[in-house]
Amino acid sequence: MTDRICVGAIAGAFGVKGELRLKSFTAEAADIANYGPLTTEDGSRSFAVTLTRPISGGLGARLSGVKTREDAEALKGVTLWAPRDALPSLPDDEFYHADLIGLEVVDTGGKTLGRVRAIFDHGAGDILEVVGGKDLLLLPFTRAVVPTVDLTAGRIVADPPGSDE
Repeated sequence: MTDRICVGAIAGAFGVKGELRLKSFTAEAADIANYGPLTTEDGSRSFAVTLTRPISGGLGARLSGVKTREDAEALKGVTLWAPRDALPSLPDDEFYHADLIGLEVVDTGGKTLGRVRAIFDHGAGDILEVVGGKDLLLLPFTRAVVPTVDLTAGRIVADPPGSDE
């Protein structure tokens, strides 16, 4: 488990006075402002976040130290990270994506399928990308397909669709 969690990304400038478009990865988008200060992935910069308004595709926001449109535009694509201890604890059946990345995935018989490389959400629910050697497996992150996530043991038990054929 990491000591920081990615909670958002800067999508670009918004307006001419340093305001920017912020994409929040938190369950409630506006909560991103409650976990600060937020840092860049490498930890080299830190920002206090002030939300200004909801906008199409995200939130309007001001970050401390960002005064001009050029400052805001230069941050486009930068991810924002919060300390894990600033985030709420989750119920037993919910997980931060950062905790799943890198976990070993085995089938219900104990055969290794690979490791979680990424998690995607295209609107219909999370998809685990599992890589094992040259094999790539995309698994819906549902209780039926992923009945067990054991963070302590560092592994996921999966029952991939079609595996009983």
